[in-house]
Amino acid sequence: MRIPLRVRPGASRTRVGGAYGEGADARLVVAVSARAVDGAATKAVLAAVAKAFGVRPREVTLVSGATSRDKVVDVDLPDADATSRLAELRDGA
Repeated sequence: MRIPLRVRPGASRTRVGGAYGEGADARLVVAVSARAVDGAATKAVLAAVAKAFGVRPREVTLVSGATSRDKVVDVDLPDADATSRLAELRDGA
């Protein structure tokens, strides 16, 4: 399942949750403590998303946005499981 993200590098702690935007275009917010230097933030984002969705890091791949705060990742998880977990994370449940 492809998931749009909004990354906040340089945060005080790593956190996955919340929504950036409104409605169907809302992106999942991922805050990471790593700075946006030499891909460190992107690596931290992939690891944080894997942990949040309960999959191995190799099951999360970057689709687009390597140098952007807006990224799209692909999580190798059945769509029904990924959709429900995504809704939980976005809504803060």
